[in-house]
Amino acid sequence: MTQESVLHPALIVPVGHVEPVPRRIRAMVGGRIALDTRRAVYVWEWPAYPQFSIPVGDLAEGVLTDDDHAEMLSVGPARRHSLRVGSEVREGAAWVWEQGAPEALHGTVRFKWDALDAWFEEDEPVFVHPRSPYSRVDPLRSSSSVRVELEGTVLADAPQCVKLFETGLPTRYYLDRVHVDLTRLRASDTVTQCPYKGTTSGYWSFDGGDETHEDIAWAYDFPTTHANRIAGMVAFYNEHVDLYVDGTLLPGPAKQGPPPAPSAP
Repeated sequence: MTQESVLHPALIVPVGHVEPVPRRIRAMVGGRIALDTRRAVYVWEWPAYPQFSIPVGDLAEGVLTDDDHAEMLSVGPARRHSLRVGSEVREGAAWVWEQGAPEALHGTVRFKWDALDAWFEEDEPVFVHPRSPYSRVDPLRSSSSVRVELEGTVLADAPQCVKLFETGLPTRYYLDRVHVDLTRLRASDTVTQCPYKGTTSGYWSFDGGDETHEDIAWAYDFPTTHANRIAGMVAFYNEHVDLYVDGTLLPGPAKQGPPPAPSAP
């Protein structure tokens, strides 16, 4: 077991797992409803999160065209299709499962998420990917103090925080802005989305004496209802700063280079 896995629960769903989706799922292309179903299934093509697979018969205004291209995906064989909705055509937007894929996927199609303009679970928009029924996001108020340093500069020093526990990810520490030294940070134009927390309202970078550290902190001013306790607060990447909780330095300080632009910090 690695040091990282000790610090937070691991993901538990195996690749190839299929489960029913007990929610109405819709998606739009060009302002039109491309699909509308209450019979979708989750399929885990990788452990982190599922995709929706939609019964072909539940396409609304969407029409599939076979691209004459077969491929072995992680859970079985599928044929690539393009999607037409009205005058909009999305090339290579979908994969229709074939014999050899799990039986529950037969007669269904898995779409590339970004090939459609918007997705909805019931009447709520969903960003980036479907929410996993096995993942939790728990923001809890905590009396733990948090100090953030980088290249010896104190960027934040908070007497309390909100700890956000998210399945499969390190704990994140959200701090009130009054305890963050924004004069030492540079705002960036980065915007990311998370299916559990919503759309970020800001990212910040730090120009140190040794190097530039891009997008090391972020905030959600208007998070989803699941994460409303972090509204307006700032969090730093544990992995890319020196972060002290109750005076103890967390493992993995800033020695890994700049972080990637994530979809779900």
